[in-house]
Amino acid sequence: MSNVNSFWSPRVAVLEPYVPGEQPRIAKLVKLNTNENPFGPAPHVLEAIMAAASDGLERYPDPDSMALREAIAARYGLDSSQVFVGNGSDEVLAHAFFAFFQQAEPLLIPDVTYSFYRVYAQLYGIACELQPVDAGLRIDVPTMAVRAATDCGGIVIANPNAPTGTGLPLRDIQRLLEACTRRVVLVDEAYVDFGGESALPLIERHPNLLVVQTLSKSRSLAGLRVGFACAQPHLIDALQRVKNSFNSYPIDRLASAGAIAALADEAWFAHTRHEVMDIREGLALQLEDLGFEILPSQSNFLFVRHPAHDAMALASALRARAVLVRHFDEPRITQYLRISIGTREQCGLLVDALSDILG
Repeated sequence: MSNVNSFWSPRVAVLEPYVPGEQPRIAKLVKLNTNENPFGPAPHVLEAIMAAASDGLERYPDPDSMALREAIAARYGLDSSQVFVGNGSDEVLAHAFFAFFQQAEPLLIPDVTYSFYRVYAQLYGIACELQPVDAGLRIDVPTMAVRAATDCGGIVIANPNAPTGTGLPLRDIQRLLEACTRRVVLVDEAYVDFGGESALPLIERHPNLLVVQTLSKSRSLAGLRVGFACAQPHLIDALQRVKNSFNSYPIDRLASAGAIAALADEAWFAHTRHEVMDIREGLALQLEDLGFEILPSQSNFLFVRHPAHDAMALASALRARAVLVRHFDEPRITQYLRISIGTREQCGLLVDALSDILG
């Protein structure tokens, strides 16, 4: 009998897929491992989804998702021609990698960042050059800018960065854009609403800037899968060409209705994101009291390590107590844990569990 893997294409055989955070079914689980928002979506979101589900599901949705694009454009002071939407920001990122980074020169990404970037590069055969973050695990903007000014195929950064949570000021994004004028600079802002500084105001002045955001985090819609990109129209047109060569209908009627309703409820958005940031600061103080070292965070998670305890052992001990956090067994960050911000009750249970483990 032949090896079943012989049916695979050569590229599939060497892929190292992205590993998502664990989604276990454990009773009374304190789930702080996948950066989900601990608060539900705006109340009118569910009403909008129910209304959309009551009629029209037998028909395809609008392939251009114009109502959603117009809602995003209105929210951020843009034109709908400057907005692209996809099935979660991961799909938007995948299309962007295909559309912009298949260049002769290598794509520049930080060595500590969202690991899906390397997966996309491998999937599409894109040459990728990892740029070391500094000793504080911050993106080394001066060094990257110097490198980008030579022969790079583009830049991809997360701001705030993941999994560290640290953010860059707008002047650093400007510096990268000025260094890399011949290729696209992609800024992934999945966590920007929790204290980061968005690059959206730079779009009008920079034809090579692509800003990607998601409704999964600050809008509490991880289950709907809605992401978007903003840029000048010529970049959006390229993304549309890729999308229409892959899936004409990535946004279904329910997702579109829920997303539009979420964008309309500014009061809920402001309340929940500020609540997350307030809980984050309180949790950081409690973890410091337990001896943890914590990176500055502008996201809905903390990146922490304990100088006297192994991170993998801590994660395992927490899991045994039904508390889930994320451990990355990767160079430079293997002694860190990423802890998503939960409710005050969930964070209290985390601190109690750690207190018990640390003695």
